[in-house]
Amino acid sequence: MEYHVKPIGKACAATGEPLEPGSVVYSVLVDLEGETIRLDYQPSAWEGPPPGMIGQWRAIVPLPEEDKPKPLDAHTLLEHFQKLLEDANPAQEKLCYVLALLLLQKRRLTLDGTRVDGDFAYLELSGSRGEGPFEVRDQQLTADEVTSLQSHLMAEIKTAA
Repeated sequence: MEYHVKPIGKACAATGEPLEPGSVVYSVLVDLEGETIRLDYQPSAWEGPPPGMIGQWRAIVPLPEEDKPKPLDAHTLLEHFQKLLEDANPAQEKLCYVLALLLLQKRRLTLDGTRVDGDFAYLELSGSRGEGPFEVRDQQLTADEVTSLQSHLMAEIKTAA
């Protein structure tokens, strides 16, 4: 059997109060006179599954589209990457490295090779549209460090834009 479930409603099925973005709701599917209906409840109004329930789950009310962070385009990321390289600030090397990883992931940069100079390895990169060549020191970051720096970087780029 196939069910077509509507998205979360705008109001609590029990109280009629608006469901706030980011809040938890209890959602159920009920069979009402042969029709499958979705009902969403605020936790304070949830009294357990109603009669005729087919399924239940807990959900989070999504943020409105305008509040969702927009992904940065590869062009903006590349411009910021080039600016960081031009500034040649050692304090920004980790951010530059994370930007290089993002641009590699978006296929806006290509890895041409690596080279080792003493104790350091360097990524040799070029832009997919002929930019470069670029050289970025491999920072040997953990996954947590990359995630943290990505968040910092996105905030920095968005405030600069």
